[in-house]
Amino acid sequence: MARTALFVIDIQVELAQNATTEIPHAERIREAGTSILQRARQAIDSADKHGRTPDLEIVFVQHEEVAEKGPLVKGSKPWELVFKPQYNDRWETLVSKNVRDAFESNPQLADQLKKEGVETIVAFGIQSECCVLSTCRGALAAGFNVVLLRGAHSTYDIGDKPAGAIEGDVESQLEKAGAEIIPWDLWKPSASCM
Repeated sequence: MARTALFVIDIQVELAQNATTEIPHAERIREAGTSILQRARQAIDSADKHGRTPDLEIVFVQHEEVAEKGPLVKGSKPWELVFKPQYNDRWETLVSKNVRDAFESNPQLADQLKKEGVETIVAFGIQSECCVLSTCRGALAAGFNVVLLRGAHSTYDIGDKPAGAIEGDVESQLEKAGAEIIPWDLWKPSASCM
């Protein structure tokens, strides 16, 4: 059975829930993330309730760095996830990373997901041009189909370039590389999960 892994990338307090440091579109990302995770968890629960293996799992990606490199120091408030895995749920896992690409930081991750039947990575999170782009590229390089959820990833303004323009640039780059880009509110977990 072809399975999907929903990657929730670096939606951490420093970037998405601290009024003085969060990205400009943090509220949009929190709202989209809440809705996406609610639908995903409902699909997983429905499959579990009917005795089926869900064809969806959720992977929470959490960046960590040393204090000299930035504020996302393991164990600190800024490092904490806004959306946390439900640890009693075997279909939700946490992956730590210390470089932009979750696959580079976790060399066994691609093989582990493939062993579980995962063929597609659906991604959303923060920062579009950094960890979202790098992790999606890593997934493509590892042979996965990749879907990026438009409107559910964002970043900071950089110089004169607003975050929205950077989001569009990242989507164009990934689409050219073979990823599919769909609006987050149109993404639905597979019917076989329901």
